[in-house]
Amino acid sequence: VQLQASGGGLVQAGGSLRLSCAASGRTFSVYAMGWFRQAPGKEREFVAAIRRSTGDTYYADSVKGRFTLARDNAKNTVYLQMNSLKPEDTAVYYCAADTKWRGQPSGASLDYDYWGQGTQVTVSS
Repeated sequence: VQLQASGGGLVQAGGSLRLSCAASGRTFSVYAMGWFRQAPGKEREFVAAIRRSTGDTYYADSVKGRFTLARDNAKNTVYLQMNSLKPEDTAVYYCAADTKWRGQPSGASLDYDYWGQGTQVTVSS
């Protein structure tokens, strides 16, 4: 599975961005797609995940109510709509794919098998 992330950029606080992650290859094997982020000097942290079959979504508390994750299975693409952005949302955002069936998508980066290249999101105050 190959993942291509896009959509990052520079935005003022309170603004919005939409990230996309397009999957190719053995996409039928993907159970869930997730987004993680890593700010300078910090560990990679979970942002959101979506179960590919049902569209069930899961969010980190820090983004709940501001970010929305959706998928388009026909295009093998997931979209992370980020609203009300804050300076603390500044990070490199990575999309990832998990090919193992679980009760619900994992928030642990080690559970994901494939990773995209990352896209920079910078929120200015």
